Amino acid sequence: MSMEIIAAVIVTFTVACVYFLARVETKWVQTILNWFPAILFAYAIPAIFTHAFSLELSGVFLHTLSRDWIIPITILTVMSALPFAQLKIVGIKPIIVFVGGSFVIALLPVILVGLFGILEPASKAMFMGQEYWKGLVPIVGGWIGGSTSQLVLKELAGTDEALFLSILVLDNTLVNIWTILMFQFIKRSDGINSFFKITNQIKLIDKVDDGVDAVMKSWQLVAIVVGIAAAVSLSIDSFLWRVVLLSVIGLLLGNLVKTWDTKLVLKIGGILIIVIMAILGLKLDFTKMSLPLILVLLVVVWLVLHFIAMILIAVALRVNIAWVPIGSMANLGGISTAPAVTAAYRKELMPHAILLAILSMVSGTAWGMLTIYLFEHFLV
Repeated sequence: MSMEIIAAVIVTFTVACVYFLARVETKWVQTILNWFPAILFAYAIPAIFTHAFSLELSGVFLHTLSRDWIIPITILTVMSALPFAQLKIVGIKPIIVFVGGSFVIALLPVILVGLFGILEPASKAMFMGQEYWKGLVPIVGGWIGGSTSQLVLKELAGTDEALFLSILVLDNTLVNIWTILMFQFIKRSDGINSFFKITNQIKLIDKVDDGVDAVMKSWQLVAIVVGIAAAVSLSIDSFLWRVVLLSVIGLLLGNLVKTWDTKLVLKIGGILIIVIMAILGLKLDFTKMSLPLILVLLVVVWLVLHFIAMILIAVALRVNIAWVPIGSMANLGGISTAPAVTAAYRKELMPHAILLAILSMVSGTAWGMLTIYLFEHFLV
């Protein structure tokens, strides 16, 4: 059996497993998923297969297919899943808390690399001279936008492949730990609100309303998405401009086409994200993470300061502290873990978490591009 077929079988099996696990309601399975969210198995399962059977699948055609076709289609579907009218359901203050968290994620690596360089000149030589800063950019995309933004920003920053894979292992480890901490934090939100004398109550919604009574047929929507993605990919050589154009087209489709089925494109985008993660998982080797200790320390400090900044913003706005872990997980965990963490506090808030997670998905690449700009214009 060829390596191409083996890779395709592993990816298909992984997607099916993740999809199944996300819907299992058995108590002991849910307990495991509270510690290790279902979507992260998309990375773990392929890595386990490649390690257990000593498979070298980093050069299979699926990686090219993912970059040239699956990622463009995913960008288009995700970007078209956010009608701006829905954001008013959440409210301006929670969105400010969330966007503040995103801004801090994008800004902090530049500040921290500069500060570490002042305190220890050798670290500046490492980050800038040896270009380890290019490993921090995909973290911005991974935390805010997810695996699709992570891969896009890897290409835009020109991150070395070995560095990227090590960063990916570190990122997955930290996000898992963070998810566990956010589960515990959100359960204590009411007590923290009392401490800060915050009395703001959260307005609840029962569901995310797509605002459309009739939607176009599924085959028509899929044909439009694939056709546009193919046209853009074949006509534009620059990866950056493909991303920009597909993002703009996606936003226009989701907000101007009244019959656009946002629920369907969100479902398609969610499945494609799992596919992208599974294909990326074929390259992962958790035994070969090799990163300087100073870089790991910087990322940990970065993560903690992001959370502290969100708390300060929430306290300043007198907004319910529950929005901090919800917003943090929408930034760091995405559409799978944000609702799960939110459900530990109040299940009625899950639609709010989904909306913020979608906003995170559509903005991750832009925030990462800001990080690249700041590095190149102020530190390089």
